[in-house]
Amino acid sequence: MTKLYPGGGGCFDISLSLGAGDIFGLLGPNGAGKSTFIKMLVGLLTPTSGRARILGLPHGSLEARRQVGFLPENFRYHDWMTAAELLEFHGTLHGLSRGEARQRIAQALATVGLKGLEKRLIHTFSKGMQQRLGLAVALLPRPRLLFLDEPTSALDPIGRREIREIMQELQDRGLTIFLNSHLLTEVEKVCRKVAVIRRGRIVATGNLEELLGMGRHHEVQLEAGGLTAALLQCIEQIASVLHREDDPAAGRTRLRLRVDDQDKLPLLAETVVHGGGRIYNLSMAQNSLEDLFVDLMAGDQADV
Repeated sequence: MTKLYPGGGGCFDISLSLGAGDIFGLLGPNGAGKSTFIKMLVGLLTPTSGRARILGLPHGSLEARRQVGFLPENFRYHDWMTAAELLEFHGTLHGLSRGEARQRIAQALATVGLKGLEKRLIHTFSKGMQQRLGLAVALLPRPRLLFLDEPTSALDPIGRREIREIMQELQDRGLTIFLNSHLLTEVEKVCRKVAVIRRGRIVATGNLEELLGMGRHHEVQLEAGGLTAALLQCIEQIASVLHREDDPAAGRTRLRLRVDDQDKLPLLAETVVHGGGRIYNLSMAQNSLEDLFVDLMAGDQADV
């Protein structure tokens, strides 16, 4: 799908697929096109070209809209209402009967941890509580697919954890979640499959474990004894030494190394042992999502 704006920007030739029951993360800096893409999928923006299917239905169709929930990034509800009044209003918009709305409201509030606060005015809610209330609104139609646009960006660590726990509970119930975020740690904690968007284009997509293995380099931690100058030179022919720490009392040296191929790890161990060294620890550090993100955004001087 493509969305072009007269002044530039938007999304270009985006092609993604979600598996049922997944929490899928679309990751990118502010202004990269995440919100534009999600608004096309929920029918708030008309694409310039391309098409999509939501749960097997044409995106933007009434049938598709009835099966999705959407929590926008910047929302503001009528703060003079109570939580129950707000949800009753949205129940009316969904065409729910009074009895059905009452049942769904109770279930939605229980799911997001606001049970017992139905009569409380919205303006008295904290930011985290308002975010959970917005999630309750998105859950009111009992969607099969839930779109969340930056649901934790303005929350403190406790609020972020609460939203993560709710997402994981919803996934356990079989709900599919499409998550937009620029918060790397949040995506890393809840998503199995992700895509990275840069300047409106997808630059990487796949299972998180696979993507973290595609980095340009790997870091290795080595702790060994008996590392002579000659042996250190042999090690430097295999890996770049990023940091060295000697412990004369223990007769050990700790090295942080960088290799361009993880298959060099056995060669590194063989070199140390054959050179008379004694290995106490040899491990490869896992690339982080932050490392991958920085690599993929290389060349950008500012968020777009």
